[in-house]
Amino acid sequence: MSKPAVGDLSRMPSMTVLLDAAARDAALTSLPRATRADALRDAVAEVRAAVLRGDAAQAMDTDGIVARAAVIASKWRAGRLRRVINATGIVLHTGLGRSVLSVAAVRHVTDVATGYCSLEVDLATGERGRRGAYVESLVCRLTGAEAALVVNNNAAATMLALRALAFGREVIVSRGQLVEIGGSYRLPDVMAAGGAILREVGTTNKTHLRDYESAIGPRTGLVMHVHTSNYRIVGFSEAPGVLELAALARSRGLPMLDDLGSGALLDGDVWTSANEPTVAASLRGGADLVAFSGDKLLGGPQAGILIGRASIIDTLRNDPMTRAVRIDKLTLAALEATLELYLDPAGAISGIPTLAALSESEASLEERAQTLLGMLRAARPGDAFDVVSDVSYAGGGSLPAWPMPTRVIRWRPAGAAAQDVCDRLRLQDPAVLARLRDDAILLDVRTIATREYDTLASAMRQFP
Repeated sequence: MSKPAVGDLSRMPSMTVLLDAAARDAALTSLPRATRADALRDAVAEVRAAVLRGDAAQAMDTDGIVARAAVIASKWRAGRLRRVINATGIVLHTGLGRSVLSVAAVRHVTDVATGYCSLEVDLATGERGRRGAYVESLVCRLTGAEAALVVNNNAAATMLALRALAFGREVIVSRGQLVEIGGSYRLPDVMAAGGAILREVGTTNKTHLRDYESAIGPRTGLVMHVHTSNYRIVGFSEAPGVLELAALARSRGLPMLDDLGSGALLDGDVWTSANEPTVAASLRGGADLVAFSGDKLLGGPQAGILIGRASIIDTLRNDPMTRAVRIDKLTLAALEATLELYLDPAGAISGIPTLAALSESEASLEERAQTLLGMLRAARPGDAFDVVSDVSYAGGGSLPAWPMPTRVIRWRPAGAAAQDVCDRLRLQDPAVLARLRDDAILLDVRTIATREYDTLASAMRQFP
């Protein structure tokens, strides 16, 4: 196939003409001029390459190139964080950012983010202060710990503890607690990265205290207990608890680390029914150091929190790696406001969205479902909607064996496959994520805030 004549390409509009047209285009006008120019250059390059390949059908007019540039710019922004209505019923949805921040946390973050803040200045003395000192004092007040240290996530907290307490030494842990969680986090790999040597004991389903006793030797640096927060071993299984392991470690002059992962602060019906240990209970059991997350059952931002004996926390604080995993000012602000809500437990349950969602009653869910049902029927009178009972889950590697009774809106679209409708909802702005079952769309009200009802109904009203 012969190449087109050079004159074919001479019909391409100039960049000045294209920029003028793009500035009036609805899809491009909100973008910075430099971004519009980059998208137009890529569009021109695509058209030019297609014409040189002999594709005579390429639109070389101004409108065609501007439309192509709009598609290119849209693809660039496709990975940008967007608001999502979570109708899946998974409260701590890792893919959707886990915990929703409280109103108080958002206000505090906004206040800190829109100006300077006292991150590392002691305003009482005018001298340099310690980052995180206030939030750490809150943690100690809420848990009864001697000291606390906050870092950027719980994986970092665990690695820091292993590095500071057992670098080049053995860490004894049950084979049944060698967890792997999302994002390819595997405990053996974290141990290796922290410079510790894994010494696994027992079997997958049964580990006895005597297994730990026989493994302790001159090279032992740490006894570790890991809460299996994202799975359960049931049936013929057994493992020593924190109380037994702490006593053993203390008798041998060794520190004992309890990696809780989820980190529930409240000791209420929600955690009791789910058999979820609390942070304070771990300390009372004798753990020298406890690590847990800020964005799971605590209901705050992503953070790793370490509490325990002051001498151990000081060792961790002085480790050079602590600087690399330190918490930033915005996360610190969100965590401060979240922990302040815990000073009033009743206020925490109502004010922290994660706790509110996990503890919402069936009666409340039914009432909210009926309200949403009426709105959706009005938005799409030709479709079939009804309220049915179902189950929600905590998610986020928390409470794996604890299905929560819930209410869902079951939606059967008229004249369209449920899968196709779900795909279109996911591409809306805000996006809507739901469940599919038996060619019906399930919208779980447990994870849909009442303030999102109007937005959800509007999104569904746009479909033909």
